[in-house]
Parts: sequence; C-alpha cells; structure tokens
Amino acid sequence: MGDAAQHTRPNLREALAERILVGDGAMGTYLYQMGFPVGVSYEEFNVIRPDVIESVHRQYYEAGARLIETNTFSANLEKLSKYGLENAMEAINREGVRIARRAVGDDAYVVGAIGSIRDGKLKNVRTARVIDAYERQMKALIEEGVDGLLLETFYDLAEMKLALRIARELTDIPVICQFAVEDVGRTQDGASLADAFAELQALGADVVGFNCRSGPNGIMRAIDSIQGPVSLPLSVFPNAGIPDYVDGKYTYSAGPDYFAECARRFADRGARIIGGCCGTTPEHVAAMAASIADYVPQPGAAEAAKRQASVVRESAVKPAESRMVTEHREPTIVDLAKQRHTVIVELDPPRDLDIRKFMEGAKALKDVKADAITMADNSLAVTRMSNLALAALLQDRIDIRPLVHIACRDRNLIGTQSHMMGLDALGIDHVLAVTGDPARFGDLPDSSSVYDLTSFEMIRMIKQLNEGTAFSGKPLKQKAKFVVGAAFNPNVKHLDKAVQRLEKKIASGADYIMTQPVYDPALIERIAESTKHLDVPIFIGIMPLANGRNAEYLHNEVPGIQLSDEVRGRMAGLEGEAGRAEGVRIAQELLDTALQHFNGIYLITPFMFYDMAVQLTQYVWEKTGR
Repeated sequence: MGDAAQHTRPNLREALAERILVGDGAMGTYLYQMGFPVGVSYEEFNVIRPDVIESVHRQYYEAGARLIETNTFSANLEKLSKYGLENAMEAINREGVRIARRAVGDDAYVVGAIGSIRDGKLKNVRTARVIDAYERQMKALIEEGVDGLLLETFYDLAEMKLALRIARELTDIPVICQFAVEDVGRTQDGASLADAFAELQALGADVVGFNCRSGPNGIMRAIDSIQGPVSLPLSVFPNAGIPDYVDGKYTYSAGPDYFAECARRFADRGARIIGGCCGTTPEHVAAMAASIADYVPQPGAAEAAKRQASVVRESAVKPAESRMVTEHREPTIVDLAKQRHTVIVELDPPRDLDIRKFMEGAKALKDVKADAITMADNSLAVTRMSNLALAALLQDRIDIRPLVHIACRDRNLIGTQSHMMGLDALGIDHVLAVTGDPARFGDLPDSSSVYDLTSFEMIRMIKQLNEGTAFSGKPLKQKAKFVVGAAFNPNVKHLDKAVQRLEKKIASGADYIMTQPVYDPALIERIAESTKHLDVPIFIGIMPLANGRNAEYLHNEVPGIQLSDEVRGRMAGLEGEAGRAEGVRIAQELLDTALQHFNGIYLITPFMFYDMAVQLTQYVWEKTGR
C-alpha cells in the first residue's frame, strides 16, 4: 500500500464509525477444502507456501471483503511448538502481514489474527509463558504495520482481558475482541456477556463480538441474550453451520444465500464487521457483501431484533422419591413395533449437573405411555452428562426403558467394550450405534476424536457380545442381550444410495433403524417405498419446530436436516408459544402420513420443551386408538 493511500483513507476506527465492513471467511477449513491435509501448521504456509495464502486472501478481497485477517491465528510460541516451529514465530507473523498486504487493495484493512492460547489441552500453561507468547506475537504483527488486532475464538473472559491488557501496553491501534460461546449469555468461565463486554470496553477494546463454535443462529442467540445495550460496535464471524463427516471429509451445510440473509439480520443487531469462520468460502463472503451493500440501519432495529428473541429457561422439578424396578423383561421395541405403533422420545442430557428438568420430562413422557426415552452421546461433540448414568436413573426412578446412543468418536476399542459391559450389567440393553460428530467442532476443540470403529464395525462388535465373544475374540462367561439400532439420513439427494448404505448396516446386524428428522410428507412416502423390502422396523424421526429461527437454523446449519419451503414459510417470524403451537401442528401433519406407513415413531424434543413431545405422543395414541 502506498504512503499516499495510507494518509487519505480513513483509519479503521473511522471506517467502523461510517459503515459496515465485510470481513473475510475461513482460512483453515478453506485450505482443507483445497486439498491440504489436517494435522499440519497452516500458519507455516506463510513461509513455505506464501502463494497459496496470498491467493486465498485475494479471493476474499475480490469477493468483497474489506477487513482481512492475517494467517496467524495459531502463530504463537505455544501452538507453534507442537510442530517444532517456535523459532520461526516472528517470521511467520511478519510474513502473514506482508502476504495480506500484497493480496488486497488500498481500500482494505489488514488485522493481525491472534487466537486463544489457554484453550483445550493448553489450559494449564503458566501465565508467564502465556504473557510472553502474546507479547512476542503481537510485537511482530504491530511492527509489521497491521491496522488492528483481532483477538478471536477466546473462551474465557480472564484470558481475553490478559491479552487485551498486553495489546494496550504495546499499541493504540484498534483491538477487536471475539468470544466463542456455547452457553448463551455467558463466557466459558461464567461471566455474563454484558459484564464481559463492559470490562473489555473499560480496558480499551474497540469492537466486541463472536466467532466460531456456532453458526449464524447461535451467534444471533448470543447477541439477543445480552441484557441491556452494547455500546461498542459488534463483530460477528459465524461458522457455516455444524460440520458433517461424509465419506472421510468434513463438510458444512450453511450456504451463501443463508449467509446473505443473516448478514442483514446481524446488521440490524448492530454488527459493524460481518464475516465468516469455519466452513465459509469466498462465495459466502460475496453473498454477504452483496446483501449489505445498500444496507441502511432502521431506527430501533437492534431493539426490535432483541424483542423477537426467545430465551429458553429451565424450570425446577422435584426428583422422584421412590426407587423403581431396574430391569425390563417386557418385549423389545423391535417386538413392539412389529405388533403396534411404538413411540421413542429423545431427551437431551443436560450440559450441567442439574438433572431436575430432564427427570421431570421423563416422568411426563412415562405418564403418556411413551415406549422408550433415547439419549444422545454428547451430540454435536458438546459435553453433556453421561447418558449411561441417566439411563440407570430412568430405570430406577421413572421405570421407563432407556435407549442410549453409543458414539464411535469418544472411546477406543477398550473403552467401548468396557462401556458396553457396564450397560449390560445395569440391564440397559437398547442402544443406537452412531459415528459421532467430530470433537474439533465441539466445546473442547483440542480433544481427540478416536474413531477406532466405524458405525458398521460398532454394530458388528456389539452383536458379537451377544454371542458371548469379546472384541478381542476371547470367550465371555455369558452372553449380552443388546438390541442394536442404526441411524439413517434420508434427507439426501440420492435416496437410493442412502438406502444401500442402510442395507449394509442391517447386514452388519442392526435390529432397527432411527432416521434423522423428516419435514416433508412426500419424503416419508418415498422412504416407505424405498425401504419396504427391509425386514427391520424403521422409526421415522419427527422433531417439532420451536420457532421461525429454529426452522432456519435447522435447514441451513445442521447436517442431515432439510425443511420444505412450505414448512419454512409457515414458521417464518413465529416466536414463543405461537411458534411452538405451529411446530406441533406441522409435526401432527407429518405424523398423519408417517402413521400410515410406519409403526415406529421417533420424536425428538427441541430445547427440552418436553410438553411438545407429550402432546405428540398423545396424538399418536389418539390416531391409533391405543
């Protein structure tokens, strides 16, 4: 950039006061999509493949991004030491700035990207080392002439404050502070977002906001959860939905059109920088840039957006007082589904230590004669209470059959067999074998995804226990009695190929099938026709929608779920009780079709609104005369 251009254009603070800046998109996941493997330092590319990094920056600039992040997110001493690159730290950061400058025009701003150090496995790094790492990285970026610093993907307020204090001791250039949050309304170390932003403002932050961990819906919920106004400009860089792992590759489902729509909604909420994080591409950035090119803020838009947000609040319930029978000897759900309509209801295990609402929901479903309650195994790679422990409590306190999911992600062969042996000892014999969402996209991104087994192998190994044989091939003293389910995603372009994959799961030993949520009656009929040759029960997934935003989130961001235009139109703009009422009506219409073709019904409870699942269970019994 020439000296004249630097003197004539507004600085970054002035630019943010005048207009919305479009940020760039992902670097790491985009390099992965280009064919570069995971497990290497993408920051090292600054010195070994600068042409690749320059090309990515230029693509984002040409798509409309005017705030470009340097490729230095993990270029600190602690993270680089994993690859033996700590001695190259300064060169990697300086080259990151130079490459970005070369790639873009004089009208773009280059900010130095700095990621959290104390995340995941490095949480216990001594403070003195953290300070040294931040100081040395920041000095390299500042001396090379960045327009600002971007502290991104921070989980804890304490670490963010530490990094911000260091930045303010070194420079007066703008600093953007972005959290990655899971618990709406709080940072991971428990600070309310309102308090966190106020403290950061007092320490000299220029912009606050969010990136990573969540797609647009999650970040909008985080913004809407903040109690009171945010006086600083907001910055948002959402993921392109939740990643899926298909045929050995990570993919993202939220497309450019969805990001274009969400960009304007972010602008209504006061966002002055709008970009993308994991899974986003130049196409996403181009769509957002076009969407807000003519944006004019409407008076009171941010307040109106906050009023539309619905906050899910936990309610209290007294634990069951009596201890119930711990073993079930009645027919399996496979037996039941061959005789009559059968209802399985999913309840999410809690993310904290309070099980009261979960148990209250289970009791309500027991009262309306649900046949089983199923629980995911840390779905979306988010840490939740053990479904084995909750399953034991359901048997003991509620006297209802538990059905637990077993993910390949979290346990090696030793842990998986041990887990299954414990389930057998507790008399918990209904399981669902699933692959499991990759750990890197959950709330502990530095944790490992094991994947010793595929879901096919998991099914075979569990059925091997039923034959009295351990995973190692050694004989056991008795046989297990597991009834093993498999997952099926019918929301795909080629249903015939999905059915072929399903046939392989059945050949591996699956006793029954549970599908992803379906929102199209015509698709239910197609599934029935395509699977009529199979001799195992299929439980059709029905998940009532909670509100319009929930509908758009599921359609655009969650792998394996697609909503029809008709359903999205009916849910558009609905919130609170009105949204849940319409969601139940849509689910009832889907049940009208499903009950004609399938005995198995799998109800998925959204946001622990178990009263919706209760209504739908009662509806099934009313329609079937039970």
